[in-house]
Amino acid sequence: MDIEERSQHMREQPLFQGMGFSRILDFSKEESSIRLEYIAERRHCHSGNIVQGGYVTGWIDSAMAHSVMIPTNFEFSPLTLELKITFLKSANPGPVIAEARVIKLGRSIAFVEGSLFDNAGNLIAKGTSTNKLVPMPKQ
Repeated sequence: MDIEERSQHMREQPLFQGMGFSRILDFSKEESSIRLEYIAERRHCHSGNIVQGGYVTGWIDSAMAHSVMIPTNFEFSPLTLELKITFLKSANPGPVIAEARVIKLGRSIAFVEGSLFDNAGNLIAKGTSTNKLVPMPKQ
């Protein structure tokens, strides 16, 4: 599946629709990295124009999960064992970019880091996760 086909597949899923998924900007199987664009909308906000932290966390977590799935050819689902997010700046409505890369990919555990940026390139939040690799169910 190429980037556009994968983006379309994600846009059709209710989870990603609710999260404001826009598109995959790029990914590298060799570098185990990905960049995803989400559109932060007013429905994702509290206190006026501040995006609720759960969406920020979800955007980073999603990018981290995909950075694991790509190099394993979507054979594994990375179940989160530990997730840490550090919020550095508030997110506001508009495009945001979630980036992630695998730090270490073992046989059953993956260590991943991710970041979220606003459209101007300002760092909003950073995260790390430890994931257990579970075989994807056969379809």
